[in-house]
Amino acid sequence: MIEDNSILAKLDGLESRYEEVSTLITDPNVIGDQQRYVKLTKEYKDLGDIMEARRRYIACLNAIQEAKDLLANESDTDMKEMAREELATNEALQPKLEEEIKLALVPKDPEDEKNVQMEIRAGTGGDEAALFAGDLFNMYKKYCDSKGWTLSVTSESEGAVGGFKEIDFAVSGANVYGTLKYESGVHRVQRVPATETQGRMHPSAATVAVLPEADKFEVNINEGDIKWDTFRSSGAGGQNVNKVESGVRLRYPWRNPNTGETEEILIECTETRDQPKNKERALSRLRTFIYDREHQKYVNDIANKRKTLVSTGDRSAKIRTYNFPQGRVTDHRIGFTTHDLQGFLGGNIQEMIDALTVAENAARMKETEL
Repeated sequence: MIEDNSILAKLDGLESRYEEVSTLITDPNVIGDQQRYVKLTKEYKDLGDIMEARRRYIACLNAIQEAKDLLANESDTDMKEMAREELATNEALQPKLEEEIKLALVPKDPEDEKNVQMEIRAGTGGDEAALFAGDLFNMYKKYCDSKGWTLSVTSESEGAVGGFKEIDFAVSGANVYGTLKYESGVHRVQRVPATETQGRMHPSAATVAVLPEADKFEVNINEGDIKWDTFRSSGAGGQNVNKVESGVRLRYPWRNPNTGETEEILIECTETRDQPKNKERALSRLRTFIYDREHQKYVNDIANKRKTLVSTGDRSAKIRTYNFPQGRVTDHRIGFTTHDLQGFLGGNIQEMIDALTVAENAARMKETEL
């Protein structure tokens, strides 16, 4: 049963690679190369999870074979009953372990474990769009709080009647990008605006972008080309905010490798009352912006190969509608609807993210066709 098992055959080569990597990560030369060491330790963990699943799968197959042998050769009634129970348990377990192994063998998105920079921009709808952008920010803030993640606002521009014309913020924690990447795109709202005196319903929209935060060694920036300005911040933070030039603004000439053209990147940061910390955060946003732009072609190539639209990275795609009269939220990529709109805007978005993750994993498994 084990000898001609196709799933185990696919794992044979990985066992030797697992042993090789376990040796490499103890090599002083590898440890000294930080970029290679980080990559190998990640591979070691992923392979370790697969090897553990392989061990449990082999134990399951052996238990099935032993139970069948007992049923065929044992005459004792009690022993045969125990064998039947053991057989039923492990035959039910086998397909679950096979699905676990298949999913583990699907190439993982190397970005999934990264922290993110998020941007919310009010779109069509004027003041109502800004209010909706504020609703989306509060939704993500409450969700991040529930996950134990850290959210920090980098810059913001408030709307005339509330909410935000735009807001940028960073989120750090475990598997942040792998969880929030499905949120990129256009979010539409259908409701009677607070600014509407005639009681008429107007649709409006806001765009959400979720960018994986780039590591220092992933982007080459010539810091000598950066032009820095400082300014006095406004908003929350106490008296120090307005008296000290803690806000920073950077300008950087970036050459687009895909077009050959040079464009100026402008980034502002007023996150803290500490100018050096704001400079550090602005540099992080610059790295993330450049990494995102330079990898967009790679993202587009993946999207073109995929039949699923779950995580194409297309930020112009209308992905979700929040319908207040009907009290529902619908994700158009997978046709998933929840009728708990208030709970959803209150941060209870995990069920939606789980459904999107399942759809994405199913599509990726189909691609590999194990």
